[in-house]
Amino acid sequence: MNFKVPDMSCGHCTSAIEKSIKAADPAAQVNCDLGARVVHIDSTLTQDQLSAAIKSAGYEASAA
Repeated sequence: MNFKVPDMSCGHCTSAIEKSIKAADPAAQVNCDLGARVVHIDSTLTQDQLSAAIKSAGYEASAA
């Protein structure tokens, strides 16, 4: 699944997002594209659960 994260702008942002997603699903594969501000996630969690994990890291996200 891909999520557009408009406020993701640096390594700290990607680290916080990845940490939050991995806390919810330790087996998740997370790939952050800073240039496009898109996070690609391969996980067993639902889109809503992943969106909530990104939000808990402090970022708004929408399905991309």
